[in-house]
Amino acid sequence: MWWLLLLPVLLYLAVLVALYSGQTAILFPVGQVGPPPPLPSGTQRLAFTPAGGERLAGIHIPPSSPGGERLLVLGFGGNAWNAEAMAALLHQIYPQADIVAFHFRGYRPSGGRPSAAAFRSDAVAILDWVGPQLRPARTVAIGFSIGSGVAAVLAAEGPVDGLILVTPFDSLGEVAADHYPWLPVRRLLRHRLEPAEDLRGTNVPVAILAGADDRLIPAQRTDALRRAVPRLVFDRTIEGAGHNDIYDRAEFRLAMVDALAALHHP
Repeated sequence: MWWLLLLPVLLYLAVLVALYSGQTAILFPVGQVGPPPPLPSGTQRLAFTPAGGERLAGIHIPPSSPGGERLLVLGFGGNAWNAEAMAALLHQIYPQADIVAFHFRGYRPSGGRPSAAAFRSDAVAILDWVGPQLRPARTVAIGFSIGSGVAAVLAAEGPVDGLILVTPFDSLGEVAADHYPWLPVRRLLRHRLEPAEDLRGTNVPVAILAGADDRLIPAQRTDALRRAVPRLVFDRTIEGAGHNDIYDRAEFRLAMVDALAALHHP
């Protein structure tokens, strides 16, 4: 009889062990990243190795309709999004800008192994490396989903002139805790992204775009981020949009254009 009482405990411990050991593969599903799309003519391949890091590979899409001051847009995608596909989308939305995106560490053709700590340090290294290459007048970082937690690092360690955060959250640990309230995920989580903490106390203008029907990032997590941002200059929630289908909506692209304008004229 005592085995029947002990069995639930053993099953619970097994779940904890599986979650702790498998969290990197869950958070960073490198095998699910799709192939890159066709890229615009003139796209340049980029690669460099940060000090003490791994080789990072990326692309630069020059503006197709340049005009006015030079704008650099640095993109940081979701955890299963091909960085080149993200860059192509940003080029469609902002044809006047230089678009730069790098594959996260551990996502081919970049080297190394993925981790939140690596993404954070690599984001700063990318900005430091790209800036002198292109010498932009303004730099805006854009983060999508988990990439919003990476882009937020640049508000504190940039400098950048603005952030656009799409389907963002306040804390990766809090998102996980909302999904698994019956597990001590905050203690088990080895990968920390804390955009609310990174943004608190900064003066960088921030734009937030969210989907009203997002089931992956609970609404309370985006709300908590809003409250933490000292200089929120644009905030739009797209009705009927989920976490992944938000990009298919015309309202999304219009909101992205409006968000960039709000950063320039907060």
